[in-house]
Amino acid sequence: MTLDLTGITSKAALHQLFKEQLGFAEWYGPSWDAFWDSVVAIVPMPPVLMLTNWEEFARCCPRDMEILRRVIQDYAEEMHPKQIVLG
Repeated sequence: MTLDLTGITSKAALHQLFKEQLGFAEWYGPSWDAFWDSVVAIVPMPPVLMLTNWEEFARCCPRDMEILRRVIQDYAEEMHPKQIVLG
């Protein structure tokens, strides 16, 4: 599965995209803890989630991009062979 992050310039917009495209619960909010819980235990994730055109988000939200990179790394370790990748 591929998610195109073109035009995503805020943490809230990124989490809204995740919520809509990955089928997160209605109560899901823009939180990295909620994202982790959702991808690890709540929603069925694809074998590979590719995030494309993420560079604009990284420029606009460098702190959240750093967190996302750590989440991606932790996810690879915890959920192997499933993975989230930047493409």
